[in-house]
Amino acid sequence: MKKNKSVSEKVKRLSFPEDEKKHSWLGLLLEGYYIVDKGISRAIDSEQKKGRKPACFKGCSHCCSTHKDIPIYPLEMAGVSWYAAEKLKGPGRETLKNQLAIFRKNDTCPFLVEGACAVHPMRPMACRQFNVFGSPCGEGEDPYYSRREDVMEPVKKHVDQAFFVMLPFYGVDRGPERIKIIETGDFHRLVKELHACNWKELAERMERLDRKKPDTC
Repeated sequence: MKKNKSVSEKVKRLSFPEDEKKHSWLGLLLEGYYIVDKGISRAIDSEQKKGRKPACFKGCSHCCSTHKDIPIYPLEMAGVSWYAAEKLKGPGRETLKNQLAIFRKNDTCPFLVEGACAVHPMRPMACRQFNVFGSPCGEGEDPYYSRREDVMEPVKKHVDQAFFVMLPFYGVDRGPERIKIIETGDFHRLVKELHACNWKELAERMERLDRKKPDTC
């Protein structure tokens, strides 16, 4: 009899060995995302056992188009910026760079390129956790407000564990201090809104890196 894969088998930790050596913060972020992704996988499995069917599917980008208040933390911003500037290749890179350069707060998420997230591996925890059950989202619908019961609850236990791992990035190294900050929720003061960030600076960084690349023609 074939056994179902455990959560730890289904979810793999992202790994960029050489980059993790260069950027000490990157390993913290990847480990935090791994913890959150395991929690999400476990929560979705639990809901499916109750007979609830996930509405989200590969290629769906409704939430990327409609949401205008996506929370993102400084470490997540570092991850998104690093991935876009140093890892993203192909024609989508130029498109993303152009979108970032002219992005305005009320626009669709600047990282949505041709219906897909250009920085999907580094997407913020808020994006990772947003899962809808039942019917797919309607055009322009934000189910968090229209049918909250179909939106999966955040995996708080795993998010707290992830923040415990990531807090050294913010200069909080001691275990007891990290626990206190998590229990009080003080780390949420660090959060920003993705749409309110100055992504033009990232476009400029990408452009500087592109100019340094040798001509392969």
